This record gives sequence, structure tokens and C-alpha cells, in this order.
Amino acid sequence: MKFKLNLVTLALLASAGAIVPSVAIAADGYGIQNANTTKVKFDKWACKRCAVETGYSGTVGVGVGYNDSDDIHSANAFAAEDEFAGKIDADLKYSGKSGYQASIEADNLGMENGRADINVGKAGQYNLNLNYRQIATYKTDSAMSPYQGVGSDNLTLPGDWVNGGSTQDMTNLNSSLNPLELSLKRKRAGLGIDYAFVNQQGESLWSTYINYMREDKSGLKQASGSFSNQSMMIAEPVDYTTDTLEAGIRFGGDNWFTALNYNGSIFKNEYSELSFDNAFSPTFGAQTTGYMSLDPDNEAHTVSLMGQYVAGKTIINGRVHYGQMTQDQDYSSSGYGYQMPTESLDGKVETTGATLKVVSRITRQLRLNASYDYNDRDNQTNIEEWTQISIDSTTGQAAYNTPYDITTHKAKLGADYRLARGHKLEGGFDYRKDERNYQDRETTEESTVWAKYRVSAFDKWDMWVKGSYSDRDGSEYQASKWTSSESNDLLRKYNLADRNRTQVEARVTHSPIETLTIDFGARYALDDYSDTQIGLTESKDMSYDASVSYLLTEDMTLTAFYNRQNIDSDQAGSSNFSSPNWYGVVEDQVDVVGTGFSYNNLMEKKLRLGVDYTYSDSNSTTQVTQGITGDYGDYYAKVHNINVYALYRATDKMDVRVDYKMENYKDNDAGNDIAPDGIWNVLSFGSNSHDYNAHLIMLSMSYRL
Repeated sequence: MKFKLNLVTLALLASAGAIVPSVAIAADGYGIQNANTTKVKFDKWACKRCAVETGYSGTVGVGVGYNDSDDIHSANAFAAEDEFAGKIDADLKYSGKSGYQASIEADNLGMENGRADINVGKAGQYNLNLNYRQIATYKTDSAMSPYQGVGSDNLTLPGDWVNGGSTQDMTNLNSSLNPLELSLKRKRAGLGIDYAFVNQQGESLWSTYINYMREDKSGLKQASGSFSNQSMMIAEPVDYTTDTLEAGIRFGGDNWFTALNYNGSIFKNEYSELSFDNAFSPTFGAQTTGYMSLDPDNEAHTVSLMGQYVAGKTIINGRVHYGQMTQDQDYSSSGYGYQMPTESLDGKVETTGATLKVVSRITRQLRLNASYDYNDRDNQTNIEEWTQISIDSTTGQAAYNTPYDITTHKAKLGADYRLARGHKLEGGFDYRKDERNYQDRETTEESTVWAKYRVSAFDKWDMWVKGSYSDRDGSEYQASKWTSSESNDLLRKYNLADRNRTQVEARVTHSPIETLTIDFGARYALDDYSDTQIGLTESKDMSYDASVSYLLTEDMTLTAFYNRQNIDSDQAGSSNFSSPNWYGVVEDQVDVVGTGFSYNNLMEKKLRLGVDYTYSDSNSTTQVTQGITGDYGDYYAKVHNINVYALYRATDKMDVRVDYKMENYKDNDAGNDIAPDGIWNVLSFGSNSHDYNAHLIMLSMSYRL
């Protein structure tokens, strides 16, 4: 018998003795390890398909665009705030013969959602990473305010401002209004190093890493300042810096590993206090200038130890952690006419936790899993006595800062069993217990049973259905001076109240032909707060979705999807601090539909055309019944997004792409549609609802190395 040896044969030669010695012995000398290789010319061997590509590869591109929009809200979709936009894209790689590697990835760099990632290192040994990302969110650029010094920590009114007892009495209000932009921008820059110690046999005995990131967040966000029962919307400056450090070391063997990790963050706010002039005529002893404390500097540090051990068909992993959060910035006491019990909070919160999980395959058909999770939050901040002040007047009673603690226990037990080929049954029991202090309910317990059945035995079909039932109850519900003594005794907070939840989910995927895939899913959940007289009494959540992917021809692809979610909530209330005498119904509905079409290989396989379209419609209605039924009016937000593009291969190495994007956006929110003097005791930002058409044209070119 004659045969040719190849690299696969060589690998078998090297390992057969160690892996299957019993087979070799049984073969009575005919095992592959006994093959005669004396005449094999190993130095002539070459694996033509095993060649490792070296050198540079990838693409680099640039783009420039024109943005036509009269509402800055469109920048959330286009990532372009200014009229003209530019970007850099890259996906570059370098591989050296000795294992050195480098890569550069950039996506929309230069735009409001741009990012970049650079990696340099040697495979399996070390890696140096540099990264950058920018994220921006825009609310409006047409908020109207008479205040000067917007963006600083001192807001003043114009010199000719006329105070009034109501907004209608502010005679210079309209002439003093100026537009301002409410938006937030985050810029993140990071540096990371990974290193693995490899012995002479090429085994990694231990590895370590350290990552540092700085995030700068700036902009303006909506806030309000008040004097007695009068208030003004004001622009709060945001100038945050957060430094984050992560580091760890990992040791491992053939069937185990353990890792020690650290995570720390330091938050700093450039502004500690915001002062603002009173736009109203001072009443009830109110001051002419108000002050607001802003987000204080703080720190958070966590150390964790985790590990995993594999014992045959059983995997055990766990984690323990300890954390500490502190905040000790001096209080802002400007305008506060009472003695402070202490100069700062000296806040301190300690967190501890442990997690243990076991997964074991009992038989070929049966697998069991169990887990336990423990978390404890211990607020060690000192309790101080404070002079209690309300909007209307000083009550004269003492108030205390409340150090809330919570301890959570979670336990899960599950199993999955293969009934037959293509038939799988899963089930489990979940338990959760929360222990709180200074709350209306000190203890809540929730138990959940669930089961899931999956069928994949039928050709071109994949289906599953899952059902669950949970019950939550707990200790006696009671109010106290530490919680809500002013609340109705019949009121139940939805996160603490007794609740029964029933939930059913299902999904079906079908591929009737090779080029067509249809997917459908549905979910229904009912929350019943049967023991609640005042508060949330029932909630229904129903959703379903469908998607289709169809390869019309080798060059044409069509995709489409649709999703709907309905959430209906019932609640009861009391206007006389007694039994329920009014009822409310909130109906929320969200519809999302989308489709896409692409046509490839046009014009001698050089042109690709495509279009993507999405539409979303979210609306909410609220009705309250108290003798008669009143409609609070509808809230809705509707948005159409279209992206039409053409990609042309100009040369073997260069592509040219043109994108046209359009967004049609319209919403109606009563809270954002109030004139500056629309409420007598509230000076608002004016109407900030959106109704616009925005367009973006982007021309980009990419070059392949």
C-alpha cells in the first residue's frame, strides 16, 4: 500500500501515541505511528495554504458632507452639527514575519459619533491599545431664556429687567429672550496594555493588563431654580471629568484560572455651585439671588477576585468583590440662613458581594446549573440633624439624612434535558430576597418558575416557547417618620408592593427555501398588584415582531422588519387622603418598521445601489376618571429615516460612495410646548417640540492597500 504524507499526517504522527495509545496497540503494529518515514524529505514540505500573510492590508477613506437642517435635534441621527461635515474611516492591518501586528480602525472620525482604535503588539504576548470616542446628544437649540452668562456658574438678568409677581408682569421678557442650545458632548480617550508571560514551550502561565480612560463631558442641561412657589427654567453648565483605571492579573492552568482585578473612577465637576437672579418680585422673604449645588466630586473603587475550575463534566466559577464609594466635597451654603451641622457630607458607602455558579453535565441528555449571588450596600455616612425647609415655609422640625442600605440574595436552579434529537426542554426556579432599611417595606421576596421548550427537529424550522410565573410578597408594609409619614397608608410603591407576574414568549424561524428566512416572535406579560388599593394596580406588556430576509437573485437582497409594543397601566389614587376616588389609565404604543434593498454588480460589476428606510411611531395617552373622564392629551413622536446610497468601484483599489440621508421628525409633548409666560409662576424655555425635515449628502472615497 502506498500513500503520501501531508501536514495532517504529520500532526497525527506526533500526537497519536499520546492520544490513542490503546488503539495503536490493538492495531498490532499497524498504527500510524509505526509508518516508515525514513525516506520522507521533510525539508521539502510546504503548506501552500498555510502561508501567513505579512505586510500591510486594509482600507483607508475620507468623506465630506453637506448638512441641511434647521433643528439641531437631527444631529442625533446624522452625527453632524455644522453645515459641513468631514470624516475619516480606516481599517488597516500590519503583520510581520516574527508575529508583530498592528491595526488602525476608525469610523466616522471627525463627526459627532466618531471613534478610533489603534493596537500594536505581538500575538499571544503583548498588546498596546490607544482608543478615542466621541458621543453627542442634542435636545434643542431653540430654548429661550433671558439670562446672561449662560455656560458659566453665574446667571444674571439684563440691566433693564422688570421683575413681576407673575410672568405676565415681566414687561421686558420677550425683548430679553435669547436662544440657547441644550446638548451634551462626551469625549473619551484611553490607553491600555496587555501582557502575557509565555514560557519556552509557548504556554501562557500568567497575564496582566492595565487600562486608563479619561472622559470629558461638557454642555448645558435643563434645570430649574425656585423661590417659594415661583420657579425659572435655567441652563445648568456641565463640565465633568471622569478618570477610570482598570488593572488585573490572571493565572491559569489546564483546567483552572484565577484573576485579581481592580476598577477605580474619580469624578470631578468644574462647577460646584450655580447662582441665578430671581426673575420674580421677591415674596415671603425670598431673596433676589438663588443658589443651587451641582454634582459633587466623588470616587469609587472596587477590587474583585474571580476564578474557574473544570472538574470533568462540571464547571465551577465564582467571584468576590469589595467596593468603596466616597464623597467629601464642602457643602454649598450660599443663601442658606441656618447653621450647618457639618461642613461636608463625608459620605462613604461600602459594597461587598459574592457569586458562585456551577454547571454540570450529568448525562448526554441532562445538564444542571445552579448559582447564588450576594450583594450588600452599606451606607456608613454619618447621620446629621438638619433644619427642615419646604418651599412654602420653615416647619421648625428636625430632619435627618437617611443612610439607605440594601442587601440582595439571588439563587437560581435550572436544568435542560434533550428529549430527543431536535427536542429540548429547559426549566428552572429563581429566587430573590431584598432586605432594606428606612423603607416602607423592609423585606421583599420573589419566586419565579419557568419552562422553555425548543423544537429544531423539523427541516427548515426552529421554534421555542417559554412561560414563567413569579410571585412577590414580603414583610408588613408600613410608613414611618424615616420613610413617608405624609403618605396615604393605603399607598403602595410598585417596586415594593405584592405582585403576581405571568409571562409567555415564543419565537419561530422558518427558511422555506435557501434564499428566504422568515422570523416571528411574540411576548405577553401581565403584572397584577391585587393587594394595592392606591398606586399601580395592573400593567400589561405585549409585543411582537417579524422580519424577512430574501435573496431575490445573486445580486439583489431584500430585508424587512416590523415591531410593535403596547404597555397599558392602570392606577388608582385619592385626592382626600383616604380611599381611592380617582383612576388613571396610561396606554403606550411603539411601532417600528423598516426595509432595505440592495442591488450589486451593476455596470460590469462596478456599481452597487441600495436604500434603507425606517419609520417609528411612539405615542402615549393618559385618561383620568374622577366623576368625569378627562383626557390629558396625546404625546407622540414620529420619525422617518431614509438612506439612499451608491458605491462605485472606480479602480481596482479605489471606491467612491455617495449617501443621501433624510430625516422627517415630529413630536408633541405638552411639557416641551409651554410659552415662556404660559404659566404665571413658571418662567419656561418656551416651545421646544420638533417638526422638521433634515437632509445630509455625503461623498466618501476609500482606498485599498
